[in-house]
Amino acid sequence: MSRRTSKRLLVAFIALGAFAAFVFFNNSSRLHGAPGGKPVLLAHRGLAQGFDRTGLTGDTCTAARMLPPEHSYLENTIASMRAAFDLGADIVEIDIQPTTDGRFAVFHDWTVDCRTEGHGVTREHSLAELQALDIGHGYTADGGKTFSFRGKGVGLMPSLDQVLEAFPERRFLLNVKSDDPAEGEMLAAYLTTLPADRRDLLAAYGGDRPIAALRERLPGFRSMSRASIKDCFVNYAALGWTGHMPEPCRRSVLLVPANIAPWLWGWPHLFVARMKAAGTPVFLIGPWSGGFSEGIDDPALVADLVAGGYAGGIETDRIDRMGPTLKN
Repeated sequence: MSRRTSKRLLVAFIALGAFAAFVFFNNSSRLHGAPGGKPVLLAHRGLAQGFDRTGLTGDTCTAARMLPPEHSYLENTIASMRAAFDLGADIVEIDIQPTTDGRFAVFHDWTVDCRTEGHGVTREHSLAELQALDIGHGYTADGGKTFSFRGKGVGLMPSLDQVLEAFPERRFLLNVKSDDPAEGEMLAAYLTTLPADRRDLLAAYGGDRPIAALRERLPGFRSMSRASIKDCFVNYAALGWTGHMPEPCRRSVLLVPANIAPWLWGWPHLFVARMKAAGTPVFLIGPWSGGFSEGIDDPALVADLVAGGYAGGIETDRIDRMGPTLKN
């Protein structure tokens, strides 16, 4: 090997080492340090009844496979939201459905047949019609032999107006249940009627088309869809090591699966800090396997992360387990 070749190899080796050192120091969460504080808890649908998730699909009637009740609350009700906040939730995720009279009802299902005594597509009813239904009608933990909440849920389906009036200073994540761009435009029109400081406590996620319409109408409003999360992750994987924040990651909301999180540049503390600076809260969720992603319901699964000073978000379906443990 000639002296010139050896010199070139040495220069290349030094350059490679310098590059590796830059990437390490620029993305070391340990060197960045933990910010302190406590994790931000996102309660999925408030305090809700559990259900058997075996073979779960998008059409599964979860009320018909309820687990034996451990409390008296029904999802997406004002009482369940209040209980979730009392248990330590910082944010509550709620599902919104447009009504035929131009309002938003807070209800999860595409149809009312599963949980109520009514029939038909949820958004094909007026708000008054929906609020007359018994949302506890269909809950059974024994295959239909008994119905623990039948008759107890009449009038408990709130409107979005009622939720925001009941909790004027609380944070909510609004789940748009369709892929209709008109719904995104309708939500944008509704949000523009709110004071800016109230609107800033809200965020939304849902189908690609309604969220794109929402972003076009309200570009500064925090929102996310499957497409926006994918764009953020792909661009951050390519450029995040430099410290550059890709535009799809700004003013958004990120749900980060636990099996993907360790591969993100700067996870956890530096990554959370970068996203926070870009106006984007981060919430850790259960592992993604190509289907449904669940919340994190066992405090032991995040004990080491929290003990290490994690101050990002965690989404949970069991705020009654996670809140008292992680907040205290």
